[in-house]
Amino acid sequence: MARKRDAAKGNTPPRMPNIYDVAREAKVSVFTVSSVINSNGQVSAVSRRRVQAAIEKLNYRPNLLARSLAKRQTFTIGIVVPDISNPFFPQVVRGAEDVLQKAGYSALLCNSDDQEQKEEHYLDFLMSRRVDGILLAKTPARMSPAVRQRLLDSRIPIVLLMRSAGDFLADAVMTDDGGGAFEAVSHMASLGYKSIAFVSGPLEVSNATERRDGYLRALKAYRLTANPKLMYEGDYRMDSGYRAGLTLLPRRPEAVFIANYMMMIGFMKSAEEMGLHCPEDFGVVSFDDYPWLGFFRPRMTTVELPKYELGSAGAQLLLDRIAGNRQKPTLLMLPTQLRVRESCGFPQRTRRSRPHEAADGTRR
Repeated sequence: MARKRDAAKGNTPPRMPNIYDVAREAKVSVFTVSSVINSNGQVSAVSRRRVQAAIEKLNYRPNLLARSLAKRQTFTIGIVVPDISNPFFPQVVRGAEDVLQKAGYSALLCNSDDQEQKEEHYLDFLMSRRVDGILLAKTPARMSPAVRQRLLDSRIPIVLLMRSAGDFLADAVMTDDGGGAFEAVSHMASLGYKSIAFVSGPLEVSNATERRDGYLRALKAYRLTANPKLMYEGDYRMDSGYRAGLTLLPRRPEAVFIANYMMMIGFMKSAEEMGLHCPEDFGVVSFDDYPWLGFFRPRMTTVELPKYELGSAGAQLLLDRIAGNRQKPTLLMLPTQLRVRESCGFPQRTRRSRPHEAADGTRR
């Protein structure tokens, strides 16, 4: 009785328009509407415009579940990142999302916190949701045989971002971390620094070992000694950078190469507490650049990573794999860029006659 009274008062929620309503409004067949929505089949320009006008007038939204069943696709992509609070990853996700959205896909974002169990949970969740593909920035742990087998059985394409995954063979988009580290440390060595400390990421992670290798290659190229007492293994988080500063700064290195932005903040906090100043007491170069770093005092010298391009390239590679356009696994390597500012001691340690740097760090 209550339902009848509500209906009489006009309280019944309005019925959502369906594909048949669109067909009647556009005066075309349901097949024509379906062809326009799914971008398949031959539809005349006139009929297409009528269908699109009817869709807009009725505010019609396609039944995504029915569409997924018909095409055997969910039009969703899973993205798994290690730490969404790290400002690096939102820009990666944005790059991926822009490409996916233009292709008609939505994204499910998962944060593993660099924990193996959370990563496995989210990979199982994404497989259960039958996503069409996964963008994965791997945790330090190796992928377990059971999870690897479930992924292989699911036949869901995966593209690795930033980090390799041991013996799991897949498409990947990486940055030239070794080359970027080599250029950064070489720059410090060319300024005359002899004792250059290093704060690395967790060495179980592939890009952390590459940055360490670049650091060591640069020391060797400039005939400098690699002192284990000036090397500290962090975890890419702020607290580990702070602990690194408390450990390394009392040993008075002339310069420090810090393998990411978050650890750099923690390191500089420890220096401030110890009454040390950059670049007067030590030079610093960090890994990864952000617009606000140009407003630090001193302005930070960094190795820029192409964050947005990493996400967009990974998404495009994944879409190509979903479309069946690739056979063998593909590796894309994106270049880095050294942006020279004042924290490394430039131009204080160079002759006044040498060219200075522009505000954005490019050489003039």
